[in-house]
Amino acid sequence: MQLLQPLRALGAVFFLVVPPALVAEERGHRNSLFNPVPVDSMREMSTDRPDTTESPYTVDAGHFQLEMSFFDYSRSGGGDDQAWSFGLMNFKVGLLADTDLQFIFDTWSRERSNQTLSGFGDVTLRLKQNLWGNDSGSTAFALMPYVKIPTNTALSNGQWEGGLIAPFGIALSDRLNLGLMAEMDIVQEEEGGGHKIEWLHSGTLGFTLTDHLGMFVELVGIAGAQSDYQALFNTGLTFSVSDNLVLDTGVRLGLNDASEDFGLFTGMSFRF
Repeated sequence: MQLLQPLRALGAVFFLVVPPALVAEERGHRNSLFNPVPVDSMREMSTDRPDTTESPYTVDAGHFQLEMSFFDYSRSGGGDDQAWSFGLMNFKVGLLADTDLQFIFDTWSRERSNQTLSGFGDVTLRLKQNLWGNDSGSTAFALMPYVKIPTNTALSNGQWEGGLIAPFGIALSDRLNLGLMAEMDIVQEEEGGGHKIEWLHSGTLGFTLTDHLGMFVELVGIAGAQSDYQALFNTGLTFSVSDNLVLDTGVRLGLNDASEDFGLFTGMSFRF
């Protein structure tokens, strides 16, 4: 399936839509990258890590957020295939009241299968647009198109890829939140040189255990036209050091043969 033209068009959105919008917001004297939200008026920090289900909430306009993985380990094939990554970073910039721009850097990874590969991965750009619920209400929804820019390193397939992520959140109570997400990915076929569409869906329950400690449990499914369905169970803990710093750790468990056997991760999120 040849889908490179839609990918190029998706990439152009970042550079053709965002700058005019910033100018419009600034002229209207609303909060923007150049007119930041006052610190005492900022929303409670919301992160896209550590679970797979993304948050529908954006970074406050004029502020920045860094979400980083200290390390991530995965094992599949009974231990024959293993992967390690260190320092994966998602750097977010609050552009408008309901819009943020994200830069994801796969800083260093090592994969061991039939051969061992290591090095830097690709760079991903994402634009999150909250459609409702950013500041009030019990539900929130966002759309997040993304484009993966190939770096043509040892761990890159050398192809432009992209997709669309749609996260939805609902507050079930003061201490219980439900997150749902659907994702469409346009990815390179392993054989044939074309592109195919993969689908990801997930649901997560977040529990507030104490004022600082949280927990989540999550189910994730991945389906593709030319690959077996993958099902995973994820769970982990978060610890809020302050209003602007959260530490996290967790595990992934494969629920069927097509999934990875086991995964372990830990990281942090910091807002400024």
